[in-house]
Amino acid sequence: MTAPVPSVLRTFLFAPGNHSRRVEKALALGADAVILDLEDAVANSEKAATRKIVLEALARPRRCKGYVRVNALSTPWCLRDLMEMVHPHVDGIVLPKVESASDLRIADWLIGGLERERDLDPGSIDLMPIVETALGFARLDQILDVRASAAGPAVSRVKRVSFGAGDFTNDVGMTWTPGEEELAELRVRLIVASRAAGLEPPIDTVWIHLHDAAAMKRSVERSLRMGFQGRLCIHPDQVTVTNEVFTPSDAESARAERVVQAFREAEATGLAAIQVDGVFVDYPIVYRAQRILATREAIRARDATS
Repeated sequence: MTAPVPSVLRTFLFAPGNHSRRVEKALALGADAVILDLEDAVANSEKAATRKIVLEALARPRRCKGYVRVNALSTPWCLRDLMEMVHPHVDGIVLPKVESASDLRIADWLIGGLERERDLDPGSIDLMPIVETALGFARLDQILDVRASAAGPAVSRVKRVSFGAGDFTNDVGMTWTPGEEELAELRVRLIVASRAAGLEPPIDTVWIHLHDAAAMKRSVERSLRMGFQGRLCIHPDQVTVTNEVFTPSDAESARAERVVQAFREAEATGLAAIQVDGVFVDYPIVYRAQRILATREAIRARDATS
């Protein structure tokens, strides 16, 4: 048995959809995915005009996935956002301020209907919710349990969820410190709930202290250790660091290879508990090593294709 490998989306870089130069730069910075924003980064007076700019940008050649953050369902802009962004050049929709399972089912129903109307493959457009309010976290298990149930059909286009610490800390009056100790419990809840719901590991929140690169790297390393698959990014300098942290190093890969090889040889003799480099190894450790190697190969394969 090999532990499953997610789609290896280490970096989601935000860019305001109404700034053409910043959009063009973001699409070329090496992020795994770029999120062109129609929500917080765009003034209300420019939201309608920005939709066309976003689609034109995503229609041009690019190496990364292209997502669009629409406005929340409770706003007057969301319906038209979805109607225009369900498009062959869009890989996914980011839905902010999700606070109930019905939010996801409504968005999924709208996207699915538009896919059928426009002859797109069913489920071809991802739907990534952002959990970023107290009510969202209070209902986290119900929101992420998007499998078929009495409440409605499965929402298979939801593959992963992301965390929005900025809106959350504002919502509850919490101080967001550089050490981020106040976010630890929320992050664990998001990771556990995602796993319980059968989703990919979640995407961690942005880093807002732009002039503290050392603390930013520590934060990204913490995300990796906790079990996230990547980070939301808001500055170009964050992309390289985050990609590096979430890519298995040569040393880590070499040790994983030793673990897999040694265990394969031991298993052939009937052993399932051994030591490698002075560390106890059994099946869970082997599965982790296999996942590290599979992640490395997935990144290499994608880079080669790009």
